[in-house]
Amino acid sequence: MPVEAVNAATPLPTQPARAPKQVMDSEVFMHLLVTQLRNQDPSSPMDTNQMISQTTQLAMMEQLTTMAGLDEENFSLQMRTSAAALIDQQISYLNADGVEVTGTARSVSFAGAVPTVNVDGVDVPLDAVTGINKDTTQDADASATA
Repeated sequence: MPVEAVNAATPLPTQPARAPKQVMDSEVFMHLLVTQLRNQDPSSPMDTNQMISQTTQLAMMEQLTTMAGLDEENFSLQMRTSAAALIDQQISYLNADGVEVTGTARSVSFAGAVPTVNVDGVDVPLDAVTGINKDTTQDADASATA
């Protein structure tokens, strides 16, 4: 009597590969602390001062992370304010050929990470602006109408 081969009806579920964390954040810190507490020697538990010290370090790390985020937001706001102040100013920038071009800033776009200034129809990133010149034509127009 021949014996037939047995095949698995359904494949065994596989665990997805876990990507290791590259950043030390509060979640990793707390996981390490819990692991340390779980695996401590019962005959000599963790000192209370060590626990308080590690908890304080966690709180400090969270505050520093918050401050770093606020600094990024502040820098972004400063770039937007600076870009908006360039409207109707004569500005200079280097074009793709490395030649300095001067023109009037007509508008500003905040769509990207770095604001872009529209100079006579050309969108220029704010960090590519090399200079700001006083617009003498506006002064002449203002004195002529006065």
